[in-house]
Amino acid sequence: MSMKKKGILLFTVILLSTAGLVQAQERKLSGTIDITYLSSYIWRGFDLYGESRGAIQPSIDVDLFGTGLGVKVLYSVADGSGRVNAEELRTTLYYGNSLFDDETYKTDYKVGWVYYNYPDNSNKIRDWQEVFASFSWPKVCPFGVVPSYTIVHLWPSKTTSSSIHRASAGWVHVFGLGYDLTLSKLFEGMPKQVLHLSYDMVYNDGMGGGTVDHDWSHAVFGASTDFDLGHNLSFTPGLYYQSSWEDSVNPEDETWVTLSMKYRF
Repeated sequence: MSMKKKGILLFTVILLSTAGLVQAQERKLSGTIDITYLSSYIWRGFDLYGESRGAIQPSIDVDLFGTGLGVKVLYSVADGSGRVNAEELRTTLYYGNSLFDDETYKTDYKVGWVYYNYPDNSNKIRDWQEVFASFSWPKVCPFGVVPSYTIVHLWPSKTTSSSIHRASAGWVHVFGLGYDLTLSKLFEGMPKQVLHLSYDMVYNDGMGGGTVDHDWSHAVFGASTDFDLGHNLSFTPGLYYQSSWEDSVNPEDETWVTLSMKYRF
């Protein structure tokens, strides 16, 4: 992505958030502290750690006074020894809001920038940057199914001859469907519990290097639910299955679980 395009994106984010910042004085800082365990670290279809090795990912996500602006910092480390240079520090700056609130075509959106840092590599030859835009339409389907679309562009922070990612820049398109199933509607007498169902179909447009085909790479089915533990604490287990279609991204189907403990402040 050219410097001109990056500058236009940054200007757009600033412009969209200006109105919210004007009203920020009367609002409080809020956010979520999260510790998540993943039985496998699957990212954009790729099995990053391999050998069925999982990850532990503590994070903090801060909403800046209800303006729509936020910052999230996530740290990832393999759940066992033997992984060299596997530590990851991910920083995300984002802005989210809605358009056409009173219309059937109400659009929720989030735009942002992500920096992937690998602390074990002091010369930053492994670091990535990313810009993304996500859109969803919560009212368009009368049955409660929520379609969504996300576009992502990823590029190496350094493009010198020593950068291991120098040929890996590219785009990813994610087409998704989500549905919240209230289990008490199916099982009489059961306390209210919502099962979050999701289906994402992904087109990899070259992200990952010259060996990755421009093709539909995979689909991910997901299910999760939140248990309220009181005192602003919640526990969220999740189960995910990836149907891998493109061997240059992942030659194997994947199944993994996530366990998340969240504290909201």
